[in-house]
Amino acid sequence: MSSNALSNHLREAVAAIRRIAAAAPSTAPASAEGWHPEVGLILGSGLGDLANEVENAVRIPYSSIPHFPSSTVHGHSGTLVLGTLEGRNVMIYQGRVHFYEGYTMQQITFSVRLMKAMGADTMLVTNAVGGISEFLIPGDLVVIRDNINLMGTNTLIGPNDDSIGPRFPPMVDAYDPALRQYARDVAKSQGFEIRESVYLALTGPSYETQAEIRVFKQIGADTVGMSTAPEVIVARHSGLRVLGISCVTNALHGGYEEAGHEAVVKQAKETGPRFIGLVRGVLANLPAAAPAAAH
Repeated sequence: MSSNALSNHLREAVAAIRRIAAAAPSTAPASAEGWHPEVGLILGSGLGDLANEVENAVRIPYSSIPHFPSSTVHGHSGTLVLGTLEGRNVMIYQGRVHFYEGYTMQQITFSVRLMKAMGADTMLVTNAVGGISEFLIPGDLVVIRDNINLMGTNTLIGPNDDSIGPRFPPMVDAYDPALRQYARDVAKSQGFEIRESVYLALTGPSYETQAEIRVFKQIGADTVGMSTAPEVIVARHSGLRVLGISCVTNALHGGYEEAGHEAVVKQAKETGPRFIGLVRGVLANLPAAAPAAAH
């Protein structure tokens, strides 16, 4: 997609969202002219219940947003939710689209471009993961410290629009160190410890072989999944700061646990109350973002 086409698509999507929001009841904050989100959230497999906590919500099916791809995977409802959560203006993607569904990298990261175009300065990205490191068990929540992109491509390949982001964006500390520590402090205040992890991204949709898992462990991965890295690349390209939280749904160490999507979604939902509590706690006193540096 050319940079001009992307800009046009974003303008059309923003206009449609604002038009739909303006028609919502006046009690919905997002219906007000000039409303913008502070935080954009992407909810992974089985973690969509958080969107049901949004107050005075405006709910928009992805199919009503021009140029927005539709999710085809169970556990991803395909709804954009605008409103407030813990006093913060939020836009929440209740379900994501994946590369393995047949979409392009540009399509699966359109959601990130859109949250930036709507005015967000922070992205909270979540996912369900397999636990490679021995310290991880199903039900654990972990903060993503870094990622390894083994999806075989990069979403920034192609023409670059310097007005959107730099040609060669740095990815050191892509997951904001201050936000990571803040999330760990929030978890501790809620009575549990939360570790940091290195997330490895694959295309899927097949799960990992035992030999692959051994290799992934050797190169430093703690968790593995089928998303997130492209979204974070685009977020950093756009100037969004990023916090990533994973829910460990199955263990890939020891005797090796055969994965299945239904089991993944089930475990994520069982972890849901603690996940929701953590995210609400993070949002409640989220540190302000520093002014964006000029490209």
